[in-house]
Amino acid sequence: MAEIVSYQRAAVQPIECLSAGFALMRDRYWLLFGISAVGMLIGSVFPLILLGPMMCGVYLVLFEHIRGRPIQFGMLFKGFDYFVNSLIATLLFFVPMLLLIVPFYIFFMVGMISLAQANRGGANRPPPEIMGSFFGLCVLLFLAIGIISMVIGVVFAFAYPLIVERRLSAIEAVKLSIKAGFANFWRLLGLMVLNGLLGLVGAIFCYVGAFFIMPVQFAALATAYRQVFGLIQEQGTAPPLAPAVPPVV
Repeated sequence: MAEIVSYQRAAVQPIECLSAGFALMRDRYWLLFGISAVGMLIGSVFPLILLGPMMCGVYLVLFEHIRGRPIQFGMLFKGFDYFVNSLIATLLFFVPMLLLIVPFYIFFMVGMISLAQANRGGANRPPPEIMGSFFGLCVLLFLAIGIISMVIGVVFAFAYPLIVERRLSAIEAVKLSIKAGFANFWRLLGLMVLNGLLGLVGAIFCYVGAFFIMPVQFAALATAYRQVFGLIQEQGTAPPLAPAVPPVV
């Protein structure tokens, strides 16, 4: 029988999450930097297969650090212990994204090819109104895809942490992440916007700076997870480093 996992509504505090993220970095920054950077580099080689285990590995390390336990670089690869569930969760995330992006890409390419061929026709060139309407529609579709993608990112935010910390199956983790994500939607969106701004600042510095911000971003999301679900504590663990949250009921 699957574990019943409850969650808090409107529990995410974006500023506190970022503050806790920076606090978590103080004593083990370079180790956590190496773990997050290597994890994302490996995950980007073949995202459908490798991204899930690497994400699980990063969160596993962060949760252990939050509990005050020793962490090591090799713990990143323990994410492969959750390979099947992380793979399924990744597919569940990417499939709706592909269903959004692929039709738009086909529509855009077909439209551009059609306009290019029509422009070669001389007198049969399409009027400016048609070209303007086409590009205007593309902009609207692009914005719609961006908004929908943001919503998908928010509601999937807790999927990998739930697989790691509560050992849920991919389907259970995704379903619960969607419920908790919508229950904390605007606050979680605010955190992701702040994380995005941090990443943008890092990217300004020759893009390499984004890697130095990455561990803080992951730690902030791990803190948001803790604010919503809490962490399973075992006897003998040190007090958590992140701010306390109300008990999960």
